[in-house]
Amino acid sequence: MMKKYFKVQYLLATLLILIVSVSFGQANINAMERNTSFSTEIIRYKIDPERHVAFEAAYTEAGLLLQQSPYCLGYKIIKGTEEPENYIVQIQWTSEQDHLNGFRKSSSFGKFFSLVKPYYADIQEMKHYTLIASFDKNE
Repeated sequence: MMKKYFKVQYLLATLLILIVSVSFGQANINAMERNTSFSTEIIRYKIDPERHVAFEAAYTEAGLLLQQSPYCLGYKIIKGTEEPENYIVQIQWTSEQDHLNGFRKSSSFGKFFSLVKPYYADIQEMKHYTLIASFDKNE
């Protein structure tokens, strides 16, 4: 009788471990799925030190226009620590097409572009990317 009891306990424990493993495995698979519903634009700049304050002020003001746009999901402006002349602007758009055919054709784009245009020649890269995987404890 005891052998049967331990077999049942063993089977239940094994089943529980299997269920938990499958659940966590599915959660990890879902978190890693490709999300193609938005597009990330990356703009890399190399800005001379004497222009840092003006550059940051221009993007702070331009950021207000991004916040008002229905096509912009968010943005980040990142400054290099080892090489402080390097900046990365990361903008998440509802889609690449919405960025190109929506925001760029909107009334806000003219004002946005006039703010960042003085730094156009400082761009090292400006491209759209698709998220493949992501992890952020802050989100």
